[in-house]
Amino acid sequence: MKIMMVESRYKGKINLSNLDASALPKNIGLATTVQFLEFVDEIKELLEKNGKTIFVDKIKQKYEGQLLGCDTGAAEKVKDKVDAFLYIGTGIFHPLGITLNSDKDVFCYDPVNAVLSKIDKEQIERYNKKRKGAYLKFMEAKEIGILVSLKPGQNNFRKAVELKKQLKDKNCYIFAFDTLDFNQVENFPFIQCWVNTACNRILDDYEKFPKPLIDLSEIGKMELLAITAK
Repeated sequence: MKIMMVESRYKGKINLSNLDASALPKNIGLATTVQFLEFVDEIKELLEKNGKTIFVDKIKQKYEGQLLGCDTGAAEKVKDKVDAFLYIGTGIFHPLGITLNSDKDVFCYDPVNAVLSKIDKEQIERYNKKRKGAYLKFMEAKEIGILVSLKPGQNNFRKAVELKKQLKDKNCYIFAFDTLDFNQVENFPFIQCWVNTACNRILDDYEKFPKPLIDLSEIGKMELLAITAK
C-alpha cells in the first residue's frame, strides 16, 4: 500500500503575548511539529531580543527543530548545549518525548491559546519507575514476547532476531503486527515480559499490557537501570 505524507501547516494567527522569556533559562533548544514550523524564526527572534541563546537543529528530519512522531532527534542533537527546551505546540506527547530522551526540563507554549507551561517532573519520575520495574521483571522472566511492527520506519525485525539469539537463557517468541491490538496481547498469557522493537512511545500505553513491557533500547542500559532501581 502506497503512503502519501502531506504537511499540514497552521494558517491562523499565533499569540505570543504570554511567552514570558524571564521564566526560561539562558540557553534554550527550540522544537515543534510541522504545523508551527513557519513561526520558529519569529519565536527565536523574540527570545533572542530578551537575552536568550537559541539552538535549533536536526539529524534526519526535513526541517530544523522538527519533531515527527516519536522521533525527537532534532532536540537530542542540541541537548548538550541547552539548559532546557521550549516546545511550541499543544498536547504532551512530543514534549514528554523530549524530556525522556534528553533528561532536560521542557517548557511548553501553546501559540494558539497563549499558554505557557512546563512538563511535570513527577510525571517523568512515575514513567521512569515503570521502566525500571519492567526491566527487573524482564531479568527474571523466562518467556519473552518480542513485538515487531510491520509499518515503514518502525520495522526492526532483524534486531528482534538478533535479540532472540542473544537471550540464550530465555524462550523468545517474535510477534509481528501492523497495528498493535492490545486485546490480542492477552491471548498469550504464558508470556512473562514483552520487549518492544517498534515506536518506543508504545510504553505510554503500559497500563494496557497485562504483563511488563520494556523497550529494546532499555536492554542496552541494563546495568544503569539496575543501579538506579535500588
